[in-house]
Amino acid sequence: MSSNERARSVLITGCSTGIGRATAIRLAKAGHRVTATARRKEVLADLAAQGLRTLALDVNDEASMKAAVSAVEKAEGAIDVLVNNAGYSQSGAVEEVTPDQLRKQFDTNVFGLVRMCQLVLPGMRKRGSGRIVNIGSMGGVLTFPGGGVYHATKHAVEALSDALRFEVGGFGVQVVLIQPGLIRTEFSATVQEHMAGMMGGDGPYAAFNANVARATADAYVKGPLAPLGGEADDVARVIEKAITAKCPKARYRVTASATVLMTQRSLLPDWAWDGFLKTQFPQPGKAG
Repeated sequence: MSSNERARSVLITGCSTGIGRATAIRLAKAGHRVTATARRKEVLADLAAQGLRTLALDVNDEASMKAAVSAVEKAEGAIDVLVNNAGYSQSGAVEEVTPDQLRKQFDTNVFGLVRMCQLVLPGMRKRGSGRIVNIGSMGGVLTFPGGGVYHATKHAVEALSDALRFEVGGFGVQVVLIQPGLIRTEFSATVQEHMAGMMGGDGPYAAFNANVARATADAYVKGPLAPLGGEADDVARVIEKAITAKCPKARYRVTASATVLMTQRSLLPDWAWDGFLKTQFPQPGKAG
């Protein structure tokens, strides 16, 4: 850590795997006082062994969120940075996603994120400083078939981050959105796991769901976009930059895949984007 930087108290959600875990390790090595959290504290045992504070924090549970925030504020005196990373992808054709699956997806990816912001903001406003880093996705700007519900949550994170940035900026609190592209974590395996439950039988979306699962797997390991992907630590490195920069950007894209696809989407009219998607996914129904 350079002489003009100070150690920060950082609370990170969703550290059991992937981006959250990589961020916790990177920030701790840089000298920040990191509290890594997950629904089950025991999965963080290796992080605790490295000297990180670990806590159970379930973003679907009000008492759990309140307890974690209170514990960190008591131990550290303040939460300087909140990294809202907890989330997952519920895949499947929109018509076939059950109401329970839909609610759970928004509970985790959106409602939990908002509630964590609400819980840390009073302390940040009182001190006149703080930083909230929301982990969004290139999927908050563009949408792939078979991922409509997940993309909807990331669109929501885009809007919420924009609103928060304006609303709390006058109190000295900065809000940053991270937009990863293809990241080689457990994300792809999770997508395939969710799709597996929708691929049986001969329903109207059976072939489509199977193809989405296959295309998702291929995107991370082969195909034209695979070389443009990145690792979890690539995102962690950008998060570190976002929390230490004197004047952070509102948004940070991570990986070439995010830049290429988000630029492509911004340039193409809807009909052209739909045409591009048809080259990647078979369309259900007569057009399939």
